[in-house]
Amino acid sequence: MRFVKRKPYPSDLTDPQWKKLAPHIPPAHGRGAPRRVDMRDIINALRYLARTGCQWRFLPHDLPPWEIVYYYFSQWRDDGSWEQINRDLGIEIRVNVGKDPEPSAGILDSQSVKSTEMSETRGYDAGKKVTGIKRHTLVDTLGLVIKVVVLAANIQDRDGARTLLEKLKGKLPRLKIIWADGGYQGALLDWVKQVCDWILTIVKRSDTAKGFQVLPHRWIVERTFGWLNRYRRLSKNYERLPASSEAMVYLAMITLMTKRLANELTCFADSLTLLIE
Repeated sequence: MRFVKRKPYPSDLTDPQWKKLAPHIPPAHGRGAPRRVDMRDIINALRYLARTGCQWRFLPHDLPPWEIVYYYFSQWRDDGSWEQINRDLGIEIRVNVGKDPEPSAGILDSQSVKSTEMSETRGYDAGKKVTGIKRHTLVDTLGLVIKVVVLAANIQDRDGARTLLEKLKGKLPRLKIIWADGGYQGALLDWVKQVCDWILTIVKRSDTAKGFQVLPHRWIVERTFGWLNRYRRLSKNYERLPASSEAMVYLAMITLMTKRLANELTCFADSLTLLIE
C-alpha cells in the first residue's frame, strides 16, 4: 500500500536517496501477515518526525498511520537495526573517501539535553545546569557516529564513557586512539588501556587562550552535535526509553549519510552522462 496522492515534504526521500537506503531496510519476518505498507513511506514518516519534532500522534494523515510507523521504529530499535544501518552507511562513506572501513581513531564527548517529564531516565547535570539526559557519543575522524549511549544527565562523563566503551570492546579491531576533553582525565585513562587496549588522549584547552578556540580533533565531535541539532526531535529528549533516544540519533545520522551518498551517486551519474555525450 503506497501513500502517493500528496505533495512531498522537504524531509521526503529523493529517488537517489531511496536507492542508497533501500538495500539496508530489514526484510519482513517470515511469519505473520505480509507487509502491506511501502517501506519508503515508513521512512518518510520517520524523517518527518525527526526533522519537525512532532509527536507520534501528530503525524500528518497523508503519511502512514502513526501506529504502523511507531511499530517499525520500535521493532528496529529493539533488534538493533537502526545501529546496524548507521554502521553500514558509515562504512560505505568511509570507503568512498578512501579510508579503511574500520576506524583507527575516534573522538569521545557527551551532550546534555533537557528531558520532558515522560522520560524514564532523568538527572541533573550541575555543570551544564540541565535536567535531562546525556548522550555519550563516539565518532570517527569524519564525524560519523560509531556508538551513542544515553544515560541520565547526572552520570559523570568518565562513568558514561566506561559504559559506552564496554559496549564497543572487541568490536573495533583497528581502533587504537581516542581523543577526549579534560572531563575524561584521571583513572579512566588507565582503565581504557588495561580493559580495552586503546589509548585515551586528553586534548586540553590552553590556559592562556581567550574566547573561542578550535581544538585539534575535538571540533569534529562538536560538529557532529551541530548536525544533530538540526533535528528538532533531538533538541530535547522527548523519548520515554533511552533506547528510543539512541535510535533517534541513529535515524538522524542515517538521514545525513543517505543524503551524502545520494549526492555522490548523482554526481557520478552526471559525470557518466557527460562522458557518454
